[in-house]
Amino acid sequence: MPKHRARGATPKGVITPEWAGAVADYLDAQTAAAYPRTTVYARRQHLEHLARRVRSGPWDITPGELIEYAAAQEWAPETRRGRRNTLLSFYRWGIALGLTDTNPAVALPRVRVTTPPARPIGPTAYEDAMTKADERTRLILRLAYEAGLRRAEIAVIHSDDIIEDLDGWSLLVHGKGRKQRLVPLTRRLALELRSHGHGYVFPGAIDGHLSPRRVGELAAAVLPEPWTLHTLRHAFATRAYRLDSDVFTVQDLLGHSSPATTRRYVQTDRSRLRSTVDRLTAV
Repeated sequence: MPKHRARGATPKGVITPEWAGAVADYLDAQTAAAYPRTTVYARRQHLEHLARRVRSGPWDITPGELIEYAAAQEWAPETRRGRRNTLLSFYRWGIALGLTDTNPAVALPRVRVTTPPARPIGPTAYEDAMTKADERTRLILRLAYEAGLRRAEIAVIHSDDIIEDLDGWSLLVHGKGRKQRLVPLTRRLALELRSHGHGYVFPGAIDGHLSPRRVGELAAAVLPEPWTLHTLRHAFATRAYRLDSDVFTVQDLLGHSSPATTRRYVQTDRSRLRSTVDRLTAV
């Protein structure tokens, strides 16, 4: 049985054999195309979620059914865009294989995603979470707060990724789109990672390591609302930028392809805003 076979029934519905086979074959094609494992895993979740909630088979579903399904979900705009992209890709694959003649996902409206301001967690909330967390979760929090890692990057850290050279300790980070980058580590954090022995630092059932979702859940269990693991990454970016106002250094540390993306992670220093206004009025 292919490794991507969809799971059977859940309390919210049953995945039919037709859906299970289609999802498995599509994910095999995604793997063959060298998509990152995190992308393949996310798309499996997206398609299984749909399969449990519709009556039609994958090649009989109508545009109206997809719109009705999407409208019934309480998703953030970014989530809606991701689901739409998965469905567009799935049905393009189906057309290429002659399984269907149309792409019903085209009927799903494009999602306009507004960029919210940076939301770095404050030190008190972070310290409170660290106090409540167990050893594993504390390490997850530290990797986001002290090294600026995404949850998917934290999930796949392996002992082979912890490197020492003449400049000190670094972590080989496996980022989005199979991009890799070296992030400097403090000696204390590096030794904490090495203390977990050989293999994945966070072992689990997904290819031997925790899933990104599980990493996020562990962090969310100890973080006070409204903070999430990603806001620790915002805090890292903001603190790093305020050291010397070098957006390109922060961009490299975060693994962004554009400094414009990095800018959205950095909260403006309000004291600088006030200082600017005060100096202008003094002229």
